[in-house]
Parts: sequence; C-alpha cells; structure tokens
Amino acid sequence: MTDSPLYRLPLDPQEQPVLERILTLRDQLSLLKQDRSTYVKSQDVIALYNKLIDQVEALNRLRADKRDEQNRLDSVLDDCFQLISLFFLTIGRNHEAPAVYSAVSTVKRLLDHLKEAGFYSPKDLDGIAQHIEEWETSIARSKDTHSPHLVTLLEARIALCQTTLKELRANLSNLNPQMLDTYQKLVSILRSLSACNTRSKFPAKDVKELESQLLAIQHELHEDRISHDGKSAEDAYAEKLSTLSLTEGGVRDGDVVVKALLARCMLWCEVIQEKKGKIDERFQDTYDKLVKLRNSLEQMNLTQAWSLRETDLYSYQRQLDRVDESRINGNFVDEQGRPADLHAQRTLLYLLRKSYAFIYQYIISSEPVSEALLPIYNQLLTLKRCLQEVKRNGGVDSPRELYPYSMKLNSIDNMKKDGAFRVGNDIPEGQGSVIALLAECFDLAYELRTEAEEKDEVKGTPPAEETNGVGSKD
Repeated sequence: MTDSPLYRLPLDPQEQPVLERILTLRDQLSLLKQDRSTYVKSQDVIALYNKLIDQVEALNRLRADKRDEQNRLDSVLDDCFQLISLFFLTIGRNHEAPAVYSAVSTVKRLLDHLKEAGFYSPKDLDGIAQHIEEWETSIARSKDTHSPHLVTLLEARIALCQTTLKELRANLSNLNPQMLDTYQKLVSILRSLSACNTRSKFPAKDVKELESQLLAIQHELHEDRISHDGKSAEDAYAEKLSTLSLTEGGVRDGDVVVKALLARCMLWCEVIQEKKGKIDERFQDTYDKLVKLRNSLEQMNLTQAWSLRETDLYSYQRQLDRVDESRINGNFVDEQGRPADLHAQRTLLYLLRKSYAFIYQYIISSEPVSEALLPIYNQLLTLKRCLQEVKRNGGVDSPRELYPYSMKLNSIDNMKKDGAFRVGNDIPEGQGSVIALLAECFDLAYELRTEAEEKDEVKGTPPAEETNGVGSKD
C-alpha cells in the first residue's frame, strides 16, 4: 500500500489506541479496494465510514485543547477519508459530503499548482468554480445526515480553494476580449511545448511549428525578438516568472500579462530546444516516476467509462502526494538538498500538475451509479449517443431501421425486477439515474419512429407494424 507522507508519532499516549483503530480501518478499506471478486456494496462502505467517524469524534475529544495538532494519526486519517470518498463515488453516492473529500483535496492541489505555474486558462477556473459550487450544495444538503466534524472540515477546505480561485481570477481581470483570446492561445502553446518536452523522443518539428505560432503572435503584438545577451535562456526565463506573480505588484494590466506570457513562451521554447528532452540526471528517477504515472493515468482515459473503479485512483493520488510533499519551499531537491535547475523544476511541476488534472477529470466524470449498474448505464449512454446522432443526421427513412435499437432497449428494460435493476437480492445505488436514462432512450426512439411514420405517410407507404414495443401507441 502507498502510504501518505510520514509524520512524527503521536506525543499523547492517549492517541495511540485511536491510531491503532484507524490503522485497522485503513487496512480494511485497502482490502475492500483490492477485492475484485464482486462489486462494492453500500452497506460495507457505510459500516466502515461510521466506524471512522466514531474515531474522529474520539480524537476530537482528546484534542479539545489542541486543535492544531498534526502527527501520523492525521496522515492515516486522511488516507481513510480519501479511500472512503472514492468508495462513495464507486457505490454511486456522488452527491454526499464524504464523496466530496477526495475531489476537494485534488482541486486544492491543482489550484496551488496553477498559482505556482503562473499561467492558466479562464476555462480552467470556470470549470473548477462550477464544480466547487456543486460540492458546496452537496455539503449543505448533507449537514443533517453526516458528521458535523466532516462537514466543517470540508467547508474550511473549500474556503481555501475559493480564496486561491479569487486570486487567480484577479490576475486575469484586466484582460479585454482581444487580449484574452491571445492569452488563451499562449496558454495552449506553452502547455503544448511542455508536453513536447516530456515525450519519449523529442519532437523537434512540432516544437518548430509552435515556435512559428509564437513568432506570429509576437508580430501581431508588435513586440521585438527577445534578447538575453549575457544570460542563458533559463536565467532570462526565471526573471520573467516574477512578471506574472500573484503576490507581488498587485493585479497587472492586460497587455503586461500577455506580453510577459509571450516572453515566457519564447524563452521556454528556447530552453527545451537546448535540452532536447534531457533532464538533469539528479532528477531522472523522479522524472521517470512522474512520466510513468502520467502515462498510466492518460491511458485510463481510453477505458475509464467501462473499467475504472474510482478507488483505483487512490494509489496514484498517494504517489503524487509523496512527490509533491517532498519538495522544499516549492523546489524539487536532490539527495544532498540541492534544488533542481529551472528546466527540471518546471518539467517536473508540469508532470505533477498534468497527473493531478487527470485524477480530477476522472473524479468529476464519475457517474452517480453503483459499479454494479455501470455496464447497463454505459450501454444506455452509448445507445443515447447513437440515437442522438441518428436524429442530428435527419432521422431514419423507415421505422424498421430502429429495430436494432428497439430490441436492445427492450432487452435492458426486461432486466428489471419489480421496477428495479437487481444484482441477486441487492438493489444497487443509482436506480434513478439508470431508469431516467432508459426513459430518455425510449423517448428518442419514439420521436424517431414518429418522424419516420410521418415520412411514410407523405410517401403514401403503409406504417410498419411495431412488434417490439418501442414507441408503441397502445
């Protein structure tokens, strides 16, 4: 199991029994996560969650006069809440406070990394802001059903996210629409350059094409070619980092922000062409580890809807956390405590941020359906997309063309017993979502059938007999 960062042992002997019980709970959660012989059952998750809350309440009683205490117990407790949170997503209870815990933790890191990187798209912030609002609603709705200790913790973490989000928005507040468009292009180019910098084989041609785009923008802004006589490109780049600082000099004018980002793009392009994908050998192991994590998370994107169990994300989270929290004052350091050069620093930060972004995307893409019902739910999603595509392309010429869809929908509908989709004697979470999606598919099929019948009437063709029930008027 991937442990969280190490802290000193509890100083208060009274906390030791609590730590031991929480360690046991973490082991039980880990075993449940690894068990692929059956789907995760709600009752198993809720039982472990209630035991965890009991230990939180016991700990709070012990720390009545020392609320700021932080030791190993807290790190193990965080492990448990991260796992519980991902389990709530796995069983389809996405809109409850425990499910929010992992998402908020990931977003907090993402926002901190965006602030540290000093460049980001307004779309990044808008998407995060929207989900934070949804999580606030889930937490407010959970106040009467979940522990006030958990609710208070989540509210405090969201408040921190809102503060950082406000700072990030302020930095772009003086961009007019034209400058904003240019700024977003530069953000995209800089990210593309960073992606090129981490490929297994350095793509010199692609980098040159991106450089051409930068030169075109430079011409549009009537900027001169960046000169750094007497300085390396890395030194010049380091100086430019401060021009987008959120803490020094206040909010900058829009043209200053755009031109500073252009300068960074040009210099970074020069830096990576000099390095050609070679990183300082002192950080090769860290680089290889982050590349492997990034690639593994990226590959999940191909099969996420069909095979990802949200708890699978836990080990990735913890490995990334260990790397992130090993930094000293924001710097990656070698075994002797020496900081990385600028190229290694920015490259490793990019990989770290990209990996957390994948985890965030998978969390927010989680459907509010138990994994036991996901095969049915995913089939219905595919059917819905197909029917929508048929509708967008003018529908069908004959109701007979809908028979394959009709037969599949009816086969799924017939899987219900007493109005619910069951697994054995269990009724997994997410029934409402699956049944609503099934109804949408039936409605789409009925609309397409009706349109096809109207076309037949215009042509004078007798309507086809409906034998499968889809869109039946009986």
